[in-house]
Amino acid sequence: MFGPDLTFLGVPRCDLDQPSTFQGADVVIIGAPYDAGTSYRAGARFGPKMIRTTDYLQHDSSRPHLTLRVDPLRDLRVVDAGDILMPGVEGKAALDALERAVRTAADAGAIPLILGGDHTITWPDVTGVAHAKGWGRVAVIHFDAHADTGDVQYGSLIGHGLPMRRLIESGACRGDRFLQIGLRGYWPEPPTLQWMAEQGLRSFEMHEVVKRGLDAVLEDSFAIAVDDCDGVFVSVDLDVVDPGMAPGTGTPEPGGITGRQLLDAVRRIAIELPVVGIDVVEVAPAYDSAEITSFLANRVVLEILSGIAYRRKGGTWKAIPRTLLEGRS
Repeated sequence: MFGPDLTFLGVPRCDLDQPSTFQGADVVIIGAPYDAGTSYRAGARFGPKMIRTTDYLQHDSSRPHLTLRVDPLRDLRVVDAGDILMPGVEGKAALDALERAVRTAADAGAIPLILGGDHTITWPDVTGVAHAKGWGRVAVIHFDAHADTGDVQYGSLIGHGLPMRRLIESGACRGDRFLQIGLRGYWPEPPTLQWMAEQGLRSFEMHEVVKRGLDAVLEDSFAIAVDDCDGVFVSVDLDVVDPGMAPGTGTPEPGGITGRQLLDAVRRIAIELPVVGIDVVEVAPAYDSAEITSFLANRVVLEILSGIAYRRKGGTWKAIPRTLLEGRS
């Protein structure tokens, strides 16, 4: 459970250099212990380990979902490739190594699920999936307190406040198929907002989420995401959640959504949309309290996997049982 070969809740290990070990896999988990892109508090390099292990149940490769009646770790073939070597001093080389790993998994027909790490990693994550699924054919749904669309950070084009601009500039994903949910606070500045508007980004700020409701926001984003795209990449920055419920992150911003809202949202996305890639980022355990952010991140992963398993069994969002007695055999 805590040894050097630990995997996400005990799922089998795979080796991306040996295709036979992940042949036929539905999901390949990849750790990205990178936090050289942080602009405030570092520590997200320890996120992958905590997301993998923070659970009060046995690490037995089984997690039956109470509501959906699926076991995502058994109904899907989920394997864990371990962590990519990503020393911060390597800069772009570390991100290139991650991109190759993600592309290897996606080329094999699996859904790459990347455990971060700071949000810099979404640049290679989406790029790797786009190479496999179609350049500019992957929409992105991005949960975050921050837009991450800056141009330069401390004189560098690499940083956790910049990956979404890099993706759109490269053409890996289209600006008008990039949906952001939960933005708030005091950044970005007007020139960056102008650039975002010119690219056609749709940003659902927290005041809109509060006024209209998260379900309405999701429905709008779904309609855009599936228009002329072949798949959806889901990027979850844990700071989208109010820091009272998720303090263990590098750049906390008060006033976010609840943990419950995030779990419901990612589950619904996985049920209703063709998810082709996922990352969960910005868990910084040193700033956590009683591991509550790590617990939430672990459950974000399980909710997404459960939604995918439920969708593949023919389940729909409207068909989810309203009570525990419905659908019980």
